Amino acid sequence: MLSPGSLFQEILDHDESFRLFCSIAAGGEAQGGWENGRIAALVPPECRDLAPKIARHGADEDKHGRIFRALLRRRGLDPVPVPPETDYTMLLERRGIGLAHQRLESDRPLTVHDVIVYLAHSRVTEQRAAEQMALLCRHFGDHPELGRAVRMIAADEDAHLAYCHEELLRLAAAGHGRAIRRALRACALAEIRVHRDVSLAVMARMGRILGWSPARSALLAAGIHAVHRYERLIGRRRMTTLTMPERRDPLGSPPVQTPEPAA
Repeated sequence: MLSPGSLFQEILDHDESFRLFCSIAAGGEAQGGWENGRIAALVPPECRDLAPKIARHGADEDKHGRIFRALLRRRGLDPVPVPPETDYTMLLERRGIGLAHQRLESDRPLTVHDVIVYLAHSRVTEQRAAEQMALLCRHFGDHPELGRAVRMIAADEDAHLAYCHEELLRLAAAGHGRAIRRALRACALAEIRVHRDVSLAVMARMGRILGWSPARSALLAAGIHAVHRYERLIGRRRMTTLTMPERRDPLGSPPVQTPEPAA
């Protein structure tokens, strides 16, 4: 079978594939934590009320990185370097999506347009993250090793996505609607392509680790390409529309104090 559940179960059951999966996930979350921390420190005066929410977003991402590293330690595994072709955040930056690290490393305050670019980037990438974590929750929400971790991360990703919708709608009402639409479209198109490339690279490495046959690897690659075509034509609309979330101000209240999974 090539269902998402059976595929991930195979990755979970093998130490080397699980190590690669958790290392990639931890690296991306840690990078997101750093980026949000820098953005929170550099927001312009007009957006100062956003600073604590952005900082909360970054703290959540740091927490997720710790969770994935804890899952590795629980198995007695060390993280491995993230292969460049699987580095989702780096590849998005190379395509000019989001705020460049060079910009964030300076002490020059951001502009309102920079904040729009950041929120559009987050709205698109958090859509992907929320969908992926929802998928893991469906298949592994009750798993003795992973269940608690995936449920915790999934709840955070839903809050991050809701926050992006709410803040972008607030900025649109303030007269930035055209800039927001342009930023969302550019980010969605780039993300869809990067997600395809990263998915192909990850599956190629998993196939080598797990000894997949050429036919199975080709079938998985064909499925990834089919999803990419669908998303370019139709599916990207879910990443570019804005809807006021039912849960308002999700990052404005203190986080629920749930202990992280122990190492």
